[in-house]
Amino acid sequence: MKIDRLLAMTVLLLNRQRVSAKELAERFEVSTKTIYRDMDTLSQSGIPVLAHQGTSGGFEIMEEYTIARQFLTLSEIEAIVAAVKGINTVMNDQVFATLLDKVKAQLSKADRVATGQPRTGIVFDFNPWGQGAGASDKANKLRQAIESHSLVSFQYTNMNGAESERVIEPAVLILKGYIWYVHAYCTMRGEFRVFRLSRMKNLQVLDQPFIRRQVPSLEAYAWDPQWSQDIKEEMVFTFSPRVGYRVGDAFPPELLTYRDDGSIQLHGRFPADEWLYGMLLSYGEHVHVEQPEHVAAEVVSRAQKIVERYAKVDR
Repeated sequence: MKIDRLLAMTVLLLNRQRVSAKELAERFEVSTKTIYRDMDTLSQSGIPVLAHQGTSGGFEIMEEYTIARQFLTLSEIEAIVAAVKGINTVMNDQVFATLLDKVKAQLSKADRVATGQPRTGIVFDFNPWGQGAGASDKANKLRQAIESHSLVSFQYTNMNGAESERVIEPAVLILKGYIWYVHAYCTMRGEFRVFRLSRMKNLQVLDQPFIRRQVPSLEAYAWDPQWSQDIKEEMVFTFSPRVGYRVGDAFPPELLTYRDDGSIQLHGRFPADEWLYGMLLSYGEHVHVEQPEHVAAEVVSRAQKIVERYAKVDR
């Protein structure tokens, strides 16, 4: 419907500085002529749409203009409530509790009763079942440090098991999946790094302020191969049917080949690091390293050391 498209365009323009007619046409799957007619319609309805010519031209709405909150539908408000509740499961922060109250305040009494059974059908909870409060506590401390511009110290264990004492200037908390990270300036390395909260010990917010630096963009916090300098190799592992559910949860489906006997073969490129050997040993006798041979040999060596360690125990 045209009215839905016009409302969606208005919301888009309110959240973007300038959008070209071509981009709008592609997004809403109409012609550029239709876009120009829609812009005329918005202008005639009292919405201050500005048109700019040239290669960097496009449409934008005057900076001071906003739309009334009544444009939000009940389902949209329910979705916002669900998302804020999800954040509140891991961030014990009054800011989010207050935000939740403000969003709920947009609902009528009848709507508040209706939201007892959300029509969105979505519940966000970022705490994995069985996980303690450790990650949330660290996230809350780091959030406070970010807001107060306070240095943070901790003992950090990297992916290869090496430990070091770090002092950072925290900039941004990142929740990726159910794992927390912090993007921060590391005073030891003299550059911005990404740290995983689960590898931090003895985290302390120091009574030492810092001047906030220009934080480099992480491009929506996508994985950067430069974060890991380990050389990746082509590897092939075969898993028994008994651990098929684990393999399906842990690896992308495009890397897996399901055989007629129920076994699963994994083809992929991985670095031969501590994570890899820990992962392989966790499957016990239900995994076989097909290649490379040096990885298979290392798994055997580590398994033998485990047996020897228990053989020495006086029972």
